Amino acid sequence: MRIHRLEICAFGPFAGTEKIDFDMLSAHGLFLLNGATGAGKTSVLDAICYALYGSVPGARQDGKRLRSDHAEAATEPSVTCEFSARGRRFEVTRFPAWDKPSARGRNGFTAQKAKTLLRERVGGEWIEKSGRNDEAGGEIAAILGMDREQFTRVVMLPQGDFAAFLRSKASDRMDLLQKLFGTERFEAVERELGLKAAEAAKEVGGHNGRLALLVARARAEAGALGLELTGAPDAGSDLELLGWLEGAASLRATELGGEAETAEALRREHAVLLEAELARESRRVKLAAAMRRKSAASAAAPVLEHDAARLALHRKAETLGGQLKAVTAANTAVERSATAMERAAADLHAAALADVELAHTDPAGIDTDAELGRLRALLAVVNERAADEDRLAALAARSADLTAGRQQLLRTSTDHADSLIALRTDMERLQTGMQPLTQLAGEAVLRTKEAMAADELVDVVRRHGAAARKCAAAADRHLKGRDAHQESRQRWLDIREQRLANAAAELAARLETGEPCPVCGGTDHPAPVPAAASVLGLAEEEERAREACDAAELALAALSEELAAARQELAVLAGQGGDTDPAEAADSAKVARAAAAEAEAAEVQLAEARARYEDLQDRVATTEQAWTDCLSRIAQVESSLSELDQQSAALESALAALRAGYPSLRRRSAGIGETIAVVERATTARAALEAASARLDEAQAQLELALPEAGFGTVAAAHEALLDPADAARLEAAVLAGRNEQARLEELFASEELVLAEEEHAAGVTAEEGEVDRLKVEAERAAGHSKDLALAAGLAAQKCSALRGLREEYEEQAESGRSQRDKAERLSALADSVRGGGDNSYRMSLNSYVLAARLEQVAVAASERLVAMSDGRYTLQHTDAKAARGAKSGLGLEVVDAWTGQRRDTSTLSGGESFMASLSLALGLADVVQQEAGGVDIETLFVDEGFGSLDEQALEQVMDALEGLRDGGRVVGLVSHVAEMKQRIGTQLQVVKGRNGSTLHISDAVTAG
Repeated sequence: MRIHRLEICAFGPFAGTEKIDFDMLSAHGLFLLNGATGAGKTSVLDAICYALYGSVPGARQDGKRLRSDHAEAATEPSVTCEFSARGRRFEVTRFPAWDKPSARGRNGFTAQKAKTLLRERVGGEWIEKSGRNDEAGGEIAAILGMDREQFTRVVMLPQGDFAAFLRSKASDRMDLLQKLFGTERFEAVERELGLKAAEAAKEVGGHNGRLALLVARARAEAGALGLELTGAPDAGSDLELLGWLEGAASLRATELGGEAETAEALRREHAVLLEAELARESRRVKLAAAMRRKSAASAAAPVLEHDAARLALHRKAETLGGQLKAVTAANTAVERSATAMERAAADLHAAALADVELAHTDPAGIDTDAELGRLRALLAVVNERAADEDRLAALAARSADLTAGRQQLLRTSTDHADSLIALRTDMERLQTGMQPLTQLAGEAVLRTKEAMAADELVDVVRRHGAAARKCAAAADRHLKGRDAHQESRQRWLDIREQRLANAAAELAARLETGEPCPVCGGTDHPAPVPAAASVLGLAEEEERAREACDAAELALAALSEELAAARQELAVLAGQGGDTDPAEAADSAKVARAAAAEAEAAEVQLAEARARYEDLQDRVATTEQAWTDCLSRIAQVESSLSELDQQSAALESALAALRAGYPSLRRRSAGIGETIAVVERATTARAALEAASARLDEAQAQLELALPEAGFGTVAAAHEALLDPADAARLEAAVLAGRNEQARLEELFASEELVLAEEEHAAGVTAEEGEVDRLKVEAERAAGHSKDLALAAGLAAQKCSALRGLREEYEEQAESGRSQRDKAERLSALADSVRGGGDNSYRMSLNSYVLAARLEQVAVAASERLVAMSDGRYTLQHTDAKAARGAKSGLGLEVVDAWTGQRRDTSTLSGGESFMASLSLALGLADVVQQEAGGVDIETLFVDEGFGSLDEQALEQVMDALEGLRDGGRVVGLVSHVAEMKQRIGTQLQVVKGRNGSTLHISDAVTAG
């Protein structure tokens, strides 16, 4: 790239228009840009940078302050730069934004926007390329192959910056090198690897969380067995721990099973002892009751015998007085008792055939007294165990509630699992849908710019159409004006020719006697041509014709300017694409706006999708936690159900035998009561029948024996012996009851239970006080202990099964996650390495590594010039030595002193040496960046300040090195105000500072000499 011409107007310190012919300055290859401090040397470089890139380097980037404060208020600021690059020649003119004075503007000014015009010289003519700021800037950057930052570092070498670069830290060097070489893509690679590593680590974390959950569940299962974890493996994999827990649980289950069997045997022994003691207690109670009844019967025997004697006399007397009536009454009683006996016997026979309580008896010969004793004892046992049925019902209700709860939890667990599948499906679908949205959203800025460009093209096409019509109208007016000018000119020429033809007559008319002739000078006028009256008016007519011709010429000139301006405007608009078909431009704008709207909508949809994705992630985490909690509760419920089932089974087994086919113990109790009632009716009916028969026999005997046999001597004695029927009935009932009681006592004492009880009493077998209660307590304790151990053994078996399932599930998941862990480890190691960590001993990131290679190239290129400047003493060398205290390495610089053979830090250089090193570094960096930018040839180069720190010899060496830059046609401009530089360099661009602004002058001492 070579700069040919620069024109500055109202820019920076320059109030007027300043023109610089760089081709003239470049004639000798080396020129000096000098001037007093603050004159505007750097502003010349700013003007070049602004013309090419639309902004100035450093702190002067505020475009509103680019206009000169010294310029006239109405002068428009502008910078024009003509340059060539890649075999093409261009001219760019930029107009900074400024406030134009205006009577109608706000506060007396109208804001003018920045403008740009880019032209290319093709075939000897300037062709407009672009009139848009951004478009022109993009095309110039593409032509030069450098952005503004690179241009200011490569073409304009600021020595202060490179002196700081020479002494700066590695991190500061990285910032500058990254801007120059554009290595952001390597940082993007680092970030992408970091994101992929984080994503893989997140997946592994989720998988490890699931494995940890399995281990925690196994610990919880083992904790429910009360296992001591002191013997668990201290180190090793979780799989070893799961295997150890499974083995320990199996061993515990075996131990509990043996203890449960022992406890059950002990429970049976206690139950047998309690049952035997209860039987003995029952016999003792029955014997005591029987003895009390026997004592009462013995005490009542004298009265009973007396009543019997009275009744006997009454009966004898009745045989005398109403023998027949007595016999009849006796027969009636026998019949009534027989009927009752038949009904009771039938009921008893039916009960013996149908009632389970009498199923073991012979229906033809039932011992009713024995059955009554057995049934009453059985009734007492059944009534006592009826409460266990209530407990069994409560257990069943509890089991039903838990079963319903488990079903609800299973449904909830299924719902959570389905929700997780649905949520993860939504996340995958959303992530898939986000990919095209991300691409569209990334194109939003470009599409918006394209839409704006398309709209601007529509406006340009509209303006081009209006300009075309305006140009046609101007051409028509110009044609008419030219015709009018030709006609007026022709008329003037015709009148002028006519006047010339009559010039003699006109002169003759003006001759006066004695006055000299204006032609020959004679005072005698012998034969003047006679003049016509019209000849005298030709001069005035010619003057009027000439004035009309001049007016027509002025009008034609104005029309020509108007036509030229219209054609220029039309050409500019055509260059901007105004000759495009309006329909095509409108369609293109419509398509571009639609594309921009689509991209903008994609941005909104992408933001919504990302928010939705984050919400789905939160919901997945919540649902996973809820699912885990639900599974834990299901395990607890199933454990409780197992315990309830075992309790219910034990109770049901104990009560099933007592029910004897009845639906419940209460129903059996009612059935036993009904059976007892049937047996008691049969017993009572039999006794009544026997009594009635005896009375009948007695009445008949008395009737046969008659009075002599009655034992009465007289009738009076018989009457005296007769009793009132009520008294007779009372005595009869009392006697009958006493005799029945005696009979029952005889039967009772003859029963097996009382015989055994009498034997035990005779043998001195007695129960200690509270023995039954003690045996009951021991039996209940043994039963409870047996039940607890049985439940514990069942629980241990369940936990063994659960632990086995957890271990198998852990093995499956651990195997399935091995590839994820390997991938995450590889990605993490790679991401750590490219970030400068891990096994990266030099702590160099990928970006630093690339920049280190560039810095090494820069050091080699800089050393070529530093060797010449330092008389072969110094070279610059890149070093990747480790930095102190673990800082990142790779961007170190050191200077090699050939005189001593030592390497030392660049900070040890003196001021002049530092300048030479930094200048060499800047030139070397320019060469490398030039190559990196695609081999762009930099034919114009500026070196800014720093020469004042050099001694005479060093300055001579530096100048030799700079003059060497001219090889190949390169032009070098040195920016300095050092006096010795003015003497050494003849070609100079001088900046002269004044009160009304600065001006520029080119001085060529060689040419002047």
